[in-house]
Parts: sequence; structure tokens; C-alpha cells
Amino acid sequence: MRICGLDEAGRGSLFGPVVAAAVVLNPRRRIVGLDDSKKLTADRRVELAPRIREHALAWAVAEIDASRIDAWNIHQASRQAMMAALANIRPAPDYLLLDAFGLPDVQIEQKALIHGDARSVSIAAASILAKVERDRLMDDFDQLYPQYGLATNRGYGTPDHLEALRRYGPTPLHRFSYAPVRESMCWAVNATQEALPLAVDDAAGATTSLPIAEPS
Repeated sequence: MRICGLDEAGRGSLFGPVVAAAVVLNPRRRIVGLDDSKKLTADRRVELAPRIREHALAWAVAEIDASRIDAWNIHQASRQAMMAALANIRPAPDYLLLDAFGLPDVQIEQKALIHGDARSVSIAAASILAKVERDRLMDDFDQLYPQYGLATNRGYGTPDHLEALRRYGPTPLHRFSYAPVRESMCWAVNATQEALPLAVDDAAGATTSLPIAEPS
């Protein structure tokens, strides 16, 4: 039986895509050290990822970008990313193991496990591939937007990232459906406001409009 583990990375990030991976491990090739990617150091994940890709019977990664996350919501986007990764597994697996939630639109027998990345080596392998791929993307995006610290915060809402949003506002690759990003458009330091007219009555009873400038 070909068992495929699926998992995603980046659900809670404020920036960039959610990335999913699907992995069918070879039951005859044990990979020592597989565990939930969040429990592993970045160096350990990078070490394990090529071993997973080399020894797995099949693997695939897929991503859903920020604009589609905003259009669909992160839950649906995560499912779509996993379905896209699964579509690239050939031949199709016989059984799916997923972390936390299933794929009701996929006609393959499946089971969703709470904390599945800590309970299944197949899900753990998918978790590692998804996380390593997403970290690679964040390193690339950090070259485009160095002021946000994406190489270290990975797009999550850390104090330095929130401060950068306050100072510079969001990029086109931020997730505008997420409250911290949406709110940053209102109070970014570099935001501007046109002068608004204020109606006042003069001594003769006439109404005069005076401009009000937003403080800088």
C-alpha cells in the first residue's frame, strides 16, 4: 500500500505563500531523525530534506500565493496547496495521512491526525519538505524586501516585522486579509492624508472652508 503523508507550512505567516508537500516514503528505506519540522533546527531540516527526496518513492511540493490566500482564506488555500502537491504524486497513493484536517474533495481513503506531524513519519517528512521549501522562498524574498527581516522571521508577526509594517507599510506579497497587515495600511509612518476642508462660520454668517492637514 502506498501511503502518502501531507502537510503545509506558513499558515500563520503574514507574508507570502503557504507551501504544502506530499511524500510517499519507501518502507524499505528508513530515514533516521524524521520528526515534526517545528521540533527540528533549521540546519537539521536542511540536512534531512535531500535524504527524503532521495529515498522517498515519490514527493512533490506546491504553493498558493498571498493573493489567493486573501481571496479564499488560509484554510481553503492550505487545502488547495495540498491537493496541488498530491496531484503530482504518480502513481496515485492508496491512502492519505494528513495533519489535523482532511481533503473531502479527494476520493482517496484518508485519515486526519491531530498533531499528525509528530505521530506519523510520512506527515513529518512532508512537514520538513514544506518548511524547507518555504524557508528558501523567504530567503529569496528577503533579497527583495530586506527591511522586513524575512530571512529570520519567515514572514510571521514578530515584533521586528510588525515594526517594519508600521514604518514602511505592506508589500504586494503581504496577506491583506490578515489583521496586522490590513491595519498597517492605516497607521504606517509613510502613509499620507490629503488636507480635508473644514467649514466654519465667520462674523457675517458666511461659511468658509479651511484646510486641515494631517500631522506628519
